[in-house]
Amino acid sequence: MNKFLTMLKTELKLSIRGMDMIIFALIMPLVVTVILGMIYGEEPAAAGAEYTFLQQSFGALSSIAICAGGVMGLPLVVSEYRQQKILKRFKVTPTSPALLLAVQAAVYVLYSLLSLLLIFVTASWFFGYRFTGSAGLFLCAYFLVMLSMFSIGMLVGGLSPNGKIAGAAASILYFPMIIFSGATLPYEVMPSVLQKVADLMPLTQGIKLLKTSSLGLPVESVWLPAFIILACLLICGGISILFFKWE
Repeated sequence: MNKFLTMLKTELKLSIRGMDMIIFALIMPLVVTVILGMIYGEEPAAAGAEYTFLQQSFGALSSIAICAGGVMGLPLVVSEYRQQKILKRFKVTPTSPALLLAVQAAVYVLYSLLSLLLIFVTASWFFGYRFTGSAGLFLCAYFLVMLSMFSIGMLVGGLSPNGKIAGAAASILYFPMIIFSGATLPYEVMPSVLQKVADLMPLTQGIKLLKTSSLGLPVESVWLPAFIILACLLICGGISILFFKWE
């Protein structure tokens, strides 16, 4: 535990110095929340809807940091550490490379949770947001989506031969998902054709889970998204474990 905490402090300091996660995982979701709050405020999400536009968007906003850390941040760090032979060096020390990867995952978990807290506090204090769903179900869905996105990042970072390829692959996955999955551009305002394309993205299904649990909608309506997210976690996680390249 002491090794884990020591490494976690070090990796957090390095991450903060890099500023990438500060911008994409903390500032970006907060800015989108403020913009949506200023534009829509407490307006109903649709005619006759019982919840506001911000309530409808809360699940999507909370997924931005998850996507930034899991799909973009994690694969870049893993591939960079392998390319710099850091993972190889850890093999000859009492600290295993797996511990280093666990620390990296913990860093992005902390960013995601801090982002969730900032979004909730900002939306509640300044724009009248009220959480109407089940906190327990929402957190379960949140961690399931997080693990799924992390498994994608570990797959990309674990199999990419170098940092450039990992960066290119992460960008191809990250930017379409963050724009078209409903995380920033609301899914409900997309044309039907674009919605069908967005439904192919795992983050879209994750946002449906988060939206349902945050609004308190019937759980039966998201069995398919839950199955897709779980399948993504098992497939990507399994492949990354079997074929992960330490050096």
